[in-house]
Amino acid sequence: MIPDSAVRLAHLIRTGELRAQEVVEYFLHRIKEKDEQLRAFITVCEKEALAQAQALDKGAPARQGLLAGVPVAVKDNIVTRGIRTTCASRILENFYPPYEATVVEKLKRAGAIIIGKTNLDEFAMGSSTENSAFFPTRNPWNLDCVPGGSSGGSAAAVAAGEVPLALGSDTGGSVRQPAAFCGLVGLKPTYGRVSRYGLVAFASSLDQIGPLTRSVEDCALLTQVIAGQDHRDSTTAAQPVPDYLTELAQPLTSLRIGLISGELLEGIDPEVGTAFERIINYLEKEGAQFEEIEFSSWKIALPCYYVIAPSEASSNLARYDGVRYGFRDQKVNQLRAMYEKTRTKGFGPEVKRRIILGTFALSAGYYEAYYGQATRARHLIAREFSSALKKVDFILTPTTPEPAFRFGAKADPLAMYLSDIFTVTANLAGVPAISIPVGMTKEGLPIGLQIIGDFFQESQLFRLAFLLEKKVEFRKEYNKII
Repeated sequence: MIPDSAVRLAHLIRTGELRAQEVVEYFLHRIKEKDEQLRAFITVCEKEALAQAQALDKGAPARQGLLAGVPVAVKDNIVTRGIRTTCASRILENFYPPYEATVVEKLKRAGAIIIGKTNLDEFAMGSSTENSAFFPTRNPWNLDCVPGGSSGGSAAAVAAGEVPLALGSDTGGSVRQPAAFCGLVGLKPTYGRVSRYGLVAFASSLDQIGPLTRSVEDCALLTQVIAGQDHRDSTTAAQPVPDYLTELAQPLTSLRIGLISGELLEGIDPEVGTAFERIINYLEKEGAQFEEIEFSSWKIALPCYYVIAPSEASSNLARYDGVRYGFRDQKVNQLRAMYEKTRTKGFGPEVKRRIILGTFALSAGYYEAYYGQATRARHLIAREFSSALKKVDFILTPTTPEPAFRFGAKADPLAMYLSDIFTVTANLAGVPAISIPVGMTKEGLPIGLQIIGDFFQESQLFRLAFLLEKKVEFRKEYNKII
């Protein structure tokens, strides 16, 4: 039997109890068996994955790596040399990058095997993976529901057991929200903890690559592999990378926990609220000290985010004009018409919406009123987080205001944007946050809890998450979808 634990899998391959090739073949079979319904993958790298596995079995140095022989899925906005990277957009449908993202290089050095590229909302803009230019991805707990977004393909693949580990990207909750919807552990690291080199930019001051896994232990392991300074990304920090896996076993000496004021929790789904209260009650019995944190800025986080992120997207996506690479409309002869037709046909509705919003916010006469004001609001949010995290070690919130919703339920863009109410603040402040599964609804959909910590305190997040994971024992629920 092939275990679904990455930690266990790597150990068995390093010791020779399992061959990397049989592990890869097992997960390729799982993908063939399940993905016709789920549609988690845009590209399955069968040939490349088997070749990597065979090299490991022949004694390649990476066989002794932390992720020796473990298959990993990579969100399709993280570039992979020679493997199609589309960002789930028609404009990059046939783009084969000539270079590798830093995180992919690190995965390979650790012995991991890239098994495929996963679906997403186009250019990571969305909360449901309905905005992919190719097809929507379905939630393995209920095929009528969305898996979350924008890293919905990565989340669905791990939850369904198609792959043990996956990478996503998180700009406003795009790792944590699908983790909550699919019953996974998902981490948004501190901004600068993981290199963004090779991540196709959406909003550069907010984007961060993060892991999606079935356990806190696997999340700690994958974070350990991908974290660290990178000279090719000037925003990465010269902070040593702890041994996250070893530190999981260390006890938490104190539990000072902040809770956001009650009015911010008004309107959340009752079952989400009940699960949240249950965790608070458990921690209270464990001796945790709670303090209600007044976040005057939390209410302005969504409008702040939806000015800054589209503004940066407008700038970053200006490069897709049909001139240098990507899709080009060949039916026009004039340069301006080529720009217009290429971008009109190449981008989907949500990407166009955000480009227009961002371009307007940056335009002459409106820049100060919108982007300038949002930047000042962001500084206020960061200051309030800094102040709060001097008083407490963690801040707890639900990850999402509701469990996974049905396809088409959020046709109104504003209703979709409200899904990010609890997650965007961590991106605006740059602090780390993790989502873990803490229960199920009566309809059998997972519920997530978000834990926010101070800068570069991922070890602390993992330790509290590990403590709660042992209490909740969510892993047994996966038997319902295997």
